[in-house]
Amino acid sequence: MTERKTSVVVLGGGPGGYEAALVAAHLGASVTVVDRDGLGGAAVLTDCVPSKTLISVGDFMQRFEAATDLGVGFEAAHAGEEATADASRVNARILALAAAQSHDIEQRLLSEGVRVCRGVGRVLAPGRVRIEVESGGTEDVDAEVVLVATGATPRVMDTARPDGRRILTWQQIYALEELPERLVVVGSGVTGAELAHAYLGLGSEVTLVSSRDRVLPGEDADAAEVIENVFRRRGMTVLNRSRMASVVRAGDGVAVTLEDGRTVEGSHCLLAVGSVPQTAGLGLEEAGVELTGSGHIKVDRVSRTSARGIYAAGDCTGVLPLASVAAMQGRIAMAHALGDAVTPLNLRGVSANIFTDPEIATVGYSQTDIDEGKVDAHTVMLPLATNPRAKMQNVHDGFVKLFARKGIGTVVGGVVVAPRASELIYPVTLAVQHRLTVDQLAGTFTVYPSMSGSIAEAARRLHTID
Repeated sequence: MTERKTSVVVLGGGPGGYEAALVAAHLGASVTVVDRDGLGGAAVLTDCVPSKTLISVGDFMQRFEAATDLGVGFEAAHAGEEATADASRVNARILALAAAQSHDIEQRLLSEGVRVCRGVGRVLAPGRVRIEVESGGTEDVDAEVVLVATGATPRVMDTARPDGRRILTWQQIYALEELPERLVVVGSGVTGAELAHAYLGLGSEVTLVSSRDRVLPGEDADAAEVIENVFRRRGMTVLNRSRMASVVRAGDGVAVTLEDGRTVEGSHCLLAVGSVPQTAGLGLEEAGVELTGSGHIKVDRVSRTSARGIYAAGDCTGVLPLASVAAMQGRIAMAHALGDAVTPLNLRGVSANIFTDPEIATVGYSQTDIDEGKVDAHTVMLPLATNPRAKMQNVHDGFVKLFARKGIGTVVGGVVVAPRASELIYPVTLAVQHRLTVDQLAGTFTVYPSMSGSIAEAARRLHTID
């Protein structure tokens, strides 16, 4: 007799959704993914993959400016020529890469037997989902397990309405056919800082409007100071303690009015003022799913909502807006729902990265946590300027910072500010995840010369602290 398969319906095909679908399929469930915009979600189509590709182009162009410091010049025939970015070609490549990644994800799901349905899903009740099919009509589906992974969308303000041409959200910039001549970026969080850095590298004149005392206010203060100094040194105008009041079209450009009455003019304005969860109209509250005041779905550490059989993952939960966290939430949800071994989500083990130049990578407890007494730990900060590999690569900015619990020396967190910090944070993440001591970290061989040598050196210095 054939065993009946558990029916799973996933609303949303982003990292939380498609990773959950793969786990559910591997565990023998009958899986349907309902997706409107394309597999991969915003992370692949309009956010992570496109923005990091744009940043990589800007970084590539910055290397030309630094070439003379390395003793590299250009032939006389090309003297005076500068590297320039063709926005239409750059954006066409970005969108092609995103589409290819989305296609690969869809093919992977189909190969695992997952049904992909184009449309929008709504929860009628626990165990029942209605799909409004893109091609027309509706379909009601029984679902013993429902995962909501509908993500978030850029926050829009009444005083700054995007038009997709001159006033833009981060999802609209890839339609530009010309590079913004004078770009005003409103918002100095991760998205604002990354894209301000990208367009500065591409050749735009950039003004960054920050309502806080510094850029990246939610990050390590030492790391944020490095990035802000680099921004200013490379020609960016950074306006701290400057809250935007409104943005309007002004002729062929834009006018950004600040709350103190000042006006900043530019050719384009990029709004990076946060996001809102896409949870409205899904029937969640009617089905017994509890939401926060901001509209996020309340979940526990195994991604359960307040309604039996309904789970949630990703940006719609407000847990941590990272694709890696969304994917982990989705995987945990399916393991729990389908009876597999499961480890609850541990946010202390999450490594995150900001793709500026240099990058900022973090994991575990922060300097603020230590300063506020949340963990009793020692701190060591080692500038990269003394690292031989950094000198070879003309790296002047950055550092390695490690946090170790007092008395036992367990690594509880760290910060790396460096080129490719996203790669360098991995050994620190392993140490945090597996509760390694600074002696174990320091006693592991590193290549000489290498940037990772500074991680081992920082660990050795922590050994001598009482």
